Amino acid sequence: MDAREEILRRLRGQARPAELPAPWRSRRDFEDLAGRFCEALVAAKGEARRAADLAGALACLDDILREVEVSTAVANDEPPLNEVDLAGRWPMVDWRIAGDNAEEFRAFCITADLGVSGAVAALAETGTVVVASGPGRSRLTPLLPPVHVALVPLACLTTDLFTWAATRQGSLPAAMTLISGPSKTADIEQTMAIGVHGPKRFIAILFG
Repeated sequence: MDAREEILRRLRGQARPAELPAPWRSRRDFEDLAGRFCEALVAAKGEARRAADLAGALACLDDILREVEVSTAVANDEPPLNEVDLAGRWPMVDWRIAGDNAEEFRAFCITADLGVSGAVAALAETGTVVVASGPGRSRLTPLLPPVHVALVPLACLTTDLFTWAATRQGSLPAAMTLISGPSKTADIEQTMAIGVHGPKRFIAILFG
């Protein structure tokens, strides 16, 4: 037995069951989760819009597409977007959907005017939207186009990241993007710059 095996043998002999602490839950309590989320997102240079239902959220997206003069767009194949015929509703826009063809989708994202995603959580404390990655959910959709729009059901709202993670009971997505407003950096002379490493605009449409 060499020295390494001897050390491992001793460690195994000292192993004992570990008691994990209970999931941490925030004591933060916001009377109006949606209002707090919008306030925090706007403070982070993002934009928040409200709609009564999915139809209203799509009407908001109508306005954004006209405002930005979108001709090319990408979207994730996830709720609630997978319930909508994007090309049928907006035939003037050339759409690409995540999951169709990885290489083509990546190349299209580089020049797309806008990206649209859903969300798995919205954190009121910081105005953060959590976007999951996986089949039909490309990380390129919220990161490469200059404008990112997230359709966020009110049911996704919670107080903060720790509270949301605790409610997931270990079933967190393998990869997540946490988005708090548009891309920002202050690396150069501590001067804030927007849109350097990602979208210049981030718009969350809360609906429901």
